[in-house]
Amino acid sequence: MSKLDEFFRSIANAQRRRLLVHMLSHNPEDESKVYTGDIEKSDEELSILLVQMEQTHLPLLEDYGFINWDRKNHEVTKGPQFDEIRPLLEMIVNHRDELPDNWL
Repeated sequence: MSKLDEFFRSIANAQRRRLLVHMLSHNPEDESKVYTGDIEKSDEELSILLVQMEQTHLPLLEDYGFINWDRKNHEVTKGPQFDEIRPLLEMIVNHRDELPDNWL
């Protein structure tokens, strides 16, 4: 898979986009903070989201090197490849008003 494919796969999911964009200005973060951002969730929705993050989203971003995930301390930090995806994330932030609703 090319780096460009990894970039697009990483931002294809709203939760991964929110996490990566959040990490532009916050590092390190407790897992529970990065899962939900500012979006209100019911307990059931939060539970489902936590499972999705732990089983799918965090492992994928960690595999690509965009994050480091310390499972023991429940902490997510920028990974060694984070700066590679940074320009794409900054573009998303800079054009937030032009993107569809719920993109971030």
